[in-house]
Amino acid sequence: MPLIQLLSHESVAAYHPYEFRFFFLVKQISRLETVVLIGRTQKMDPLIVLAILGIGVLIYLYIAEKYRFFKYRNMPYVKPTFLLGNTAPVLFKRSNLLQHLQYIYDEYPESKIIGLFDFLKPVMMIRDPDAIKRIGVKDFDHFTDHTPVFTSPEMEDVGGESLFGNSLFSMRGQKWRDMRTTLSPAFTGSKIRQMFELVSTCAESAADFFLTEAKAGRKLEYEMKDVFTRFGNDVIASVAFGIKVDSLRERENDFYVKGKAMLNFTTPMTLLKVILFRVAPALTRWMKIDISNPNLLAYFKGMILDNMHQREVHGIVRNDMIQMMMQLRKGAAQQQNEDPEPKDAGFAAVDEIPVKKSAHNREWTENELIAQCFLFFLAGFESVSTCLAFVCYELLANLDVQQKLYEEILSTDKQLEGKPLTFEALQKMPYMDMVVSETLRMWPPAPVIDRFCVKDYVFDDNAGTRVKIDKWQTLWFPIAALHRDPQYYPDPYKFNPERFSEENRDNINPAAYLPFGVGPRNCIGSRFALMEVKAIVYNLLKNFTLERTEKTKIPLRLVESIVVMQAKDGIWLELKPRK
Repeated sequence: MPLIQLLSHESVAAYHPYEFRFFFLVKQISRLETVVLIGRTQKMDPLIVLAILGIGVLIYLYIAEKYRFFKYRNMPYVKPTFLLGNTAPVLFKRSNLLQHLQYIYDEYPESKIIGLFDFLKPVMMIRDPDAIKRIGVKDFDHFTDHTPVFTSPEMEDVGGESLFGNSLFSMRGQKWRDMRTTLSPAFTGSKIRQMFELVSTCAESAADFFLTEAKAGRKLEYEMKDVFTRFGNDVIASVAFGIKVDSLRERENDFYVKGKAMLNFTTPMTLLKVILFRVAPALTRWMKIDISNPNLLAYFKGMILDNMHQREVHGIVRNDMIQMMMQLRKGAAQQQNEDPEPKDAGFAAVDEIPVKKSAHNREWTENELIAQCFLFFLAGFESVSTCLAFVCYELLANLDVQQKLYEEILSTDKQLEGKPLTFEALQKMPYMDMVVSETLRMWPPAPVIDRFCVKDYVFDDNAGTRVKIDKWQTLWFPIAALHRDPQYYPDPYKFNPERFSEENRDNINPAAYLPFGVGPRNCIGSRFALMEVKAIVYNLLKNFTLERTEKTKIPLRLVESIVVMQAKDGIWLELKPRK
């Protein structure tokens, strides 16, 4: 069969409905008359035209061969769209991130491992909670890393000036182990207790702002993702950067404006970068492309360095991330005997699993230390604000839950006898924890997490499924889909905090509840994030009821995006001062 006929043959369009448009276009362009016309119009040598077509055919055949990856392994897999893999529905805004993840998860309900394609990259999705726990914990040595983006698979050291590339999330191998053990003391129970005062001050300041607005006769109608992004920004500015910012009163302050611009993943340029990182990571490394604007990164790096300098000159000591980075730079930080982790930190909190540090003390570069502050900023700015927005949505949609939580807040306030909220009092609020835990079940900040195979592994469920996972293969754990599987959560789309009551929580398979990840590479700041979320919810509900407005959308719809998970029309509500 001639090459042009082969390219337009209907059998090659068997991947996915999205490809029919692609192959229809190819069929029209590949007509001989069109080729001749192009050659004549552009005065091109027919041999050049044929060479271009030949190269195009070879590229097509190369890609088609990559899409046979799972077929050769006799694995169930979701049929890909040419060039786009299984991202087409989200990329073409036909589906949001949670819907698309659920669709893939539901394609083979009897399979514990299935295949899909992230553009051209073959990915294995693990659907079984016990298998996820085994891979993430017991067999962690085979899956120590996240999929490398800023470096090639065979390289451990990221290098370069990229802040995200030098963060704990992106570090790999022994370098990651060393940084993890270095940072762990900053997130123990005693350190979080010390940070609580800074967080609580920000939460009280936010509530005071709204009370002042109410006294001035203004209607308190807000989009809550915006509100909590500003609150999270102020918390991170205080705890991680050592500066005082008030983004509710000073809405256009530099720290907030530049931070939001740096972490805006919905602009066309940023989306293009995200696609390039996923499709051609080698090209992005060669071109030294960073996910964020270099001028904005320079602004934050300069702020941190100036803060460090001022502290050194004036002898300022503060319980925050900057102080710890300064100690690490001087080699003065030590692994101290910290208080044991509080058992009442929350159902969603993950335990720190020790990892083996190098025998020698690694010297961290200035850029590597600053990168950890950047990661903390990213998590607080985006993940925490997203969680808080969904908490408010569920309290708005379930007024009985809102009332019950308020009664617990009122009871706690009476026990405090008018004194400010304490860390210990916050940790002793079971219904608060139930509400936050259920929100994280329905709206996990990371709907899917990945692991990267660093040495060959055999997936064997001892029930007939045996699959070889090669070195440098990417795995996905579909957290959001597991959280909404009726096999693990009856009536999964109903918001029901009682699932996490003392009487019912034993019915939950802990391997099927992973809002902060699993194993040694879980979220290092889960306890801090939970404390931050509960502190602001306490202060808001203590002073206000959350009520619907004309802008409120129930049920909400998520934006169709491959990057972010947020409400399409925002989460709008009115804060009504309590009498």
